[in-house]
Amino acid sequence: MLIFGLMKKIDRLILQAFLPPFVATFFIALFVLLMQFVWKYIDDIAGKDLEFTIIAKLLFYTSASLVPIALPLACLLASIMTMGALGEHFELVAFKASGISLFRFMRAMIVVGLLVSGLAFIFSNYMIPVANLKAGTLLYDIRSSRPALNIKEGVFYTGIDGYSIRIGHKDLNGTGIHDIMIYDQSSGRGNVNLITAKDGEMFMTGDKRYLVVRLLNGHHYEDLPPKNEERQAEFIRTSFGEYKKYFDLAAFQLERTNESLFKDQYGMMNIQQLNGCVDTLYLDREARSGALYKTVSHFFQSNYLPDSLAPAPIMSGLPTTFLATQPKRFHTIIKSRALPVTRDVLSYVSNAVKDREYITLNIAKVNSEWHRKFTLSLACIILLLIGAPLGAIIRKGGLGMPLVAAVLFFVVFHVLNLGGLKLAEGLIVPVWLGIWLPLIVMSPIALWLIRIAKNDSAILSIEAYQRFFRQLFKGRYHT
Repeated sequence: MLIFGLMKKIDRLILQAFLPPFVATFFIALFVLLMQFVWKYIDDIAGKDLEFTIIAKLLFYTSASLVPIALPLACLLASIMTMGALGEHFELVAFKASGISLFRFMRAMIVVGLLVSGLAFIFSNYMIPVANLKAGTLLYDIRSSRPALNIKEGVFYTGIDGYSIRIGHKDLNGTGIHDIMIYDQSSGRGNVNLITAKDGEMFMTGDKRYLVVRLLNGHHYEDLPPKNEERQAEFIRTSFGEYKKYFDLAAFQLERTNESLFKDQYGMMNIQQLNGCVDTLYLDREARSGALYKTVSHFFQSNYLPDSLAPAPIMSGLPTTFLATQPKRFHTIIKSRALPVTRDVLSYVSNAVKDREYITLNIAKVNSEWHRKFTLSLACIILLLIGAPLGAIIRKGGLGMPLVAAVLFFVVFHVLNLGGLKLAEGLIVPVWLGIWLPLIVMSPIALWLIRIAKNDSAILSIEAYQRFFRQLFKGRYHT
């Protein structure tokens, strides 16, 4: 009972030391990645007068797609910080002196890591596809929408279809306007319809559907086309004391696209949908190959040539060609008829090869997305198994050395992840090898670090190197 109680206290101690930095690191990494996304698309988002709820939805959906990057980093850094802090305060030494193995000490973190891995797989398979669909659709709508209405002083504004507006001066309240010129180009005949006014005001309706320009003391000029060839064009000039012009702003409002248009993208499918998609692509590729064989065979059927040019019997054992079986007077005719057939065959085969390559690339992308559903969850546990022994080796807590070590290992993991993805989708290596490359490389490193930490090796111990150089320089100083 005493040993059982001690083990329970150790697990509680590890959890209390591991969970806070894990949660904090996860949200900090998520926030940093989210800010990187914002800066990437800042030109598409800014200046469009979007509502706060639209931006909040975009950031919320995008944050879900960033979990595959933030979650492994949180596992790595939190495990290094936890074990490093315990080693710095000599708690690891005390537990090892009591006969508690490193694996037993890491049991609580490994259980949490396995739980996080399972939740990460569920999240990757069910939540991320939905979030990618909604974020992709919303981002497409935002990028497709027009910039917000912004009419500057002294510049012709052409953002409203069919109109060119110039305002000489604006009042400080933003409503009063002066020296106004409005060219109505909706007729398609150019600048033949002009409205001018000295003063006026500009405001939007309550639903922001229309821009209302109220003009005072102005003139309306219009060139009318001739009604027939004999009559000349008419010019009309009218004056007004007050005139209201309504501009439809429907084009400036965010229009939502049907999400079903984006459901065929691979990042927006779960495992079951990816399996169905790859089966469909395989069947499509086989069907196209069969169609290619039938079409090309049709070009070389004997009835494609006239009966007078049918091949004669070929004597056994004598190498010959089709031309050799025909009289020489028909050779020119045969070549002239064979040339367009050959060109048609080459063109059709070339297009068929390109279609097959395109389908093969799509199959590779689907398979890579399928494998990535599993690599996310396993990456969490692998990086945790790297971070825990590494923290026990460096024996430093806080955000100093643990952060440096975590960043180095995570950069290696991320570069291998991106590089393997490019190699897999480019058909340079098998898909499974490219997607699983970071885990294949990091797993031996995790086992090696566990062995070093278990045996208390001084290979990666900073204190051992400090003592070595201190003694080295001390010996030189005495000599």
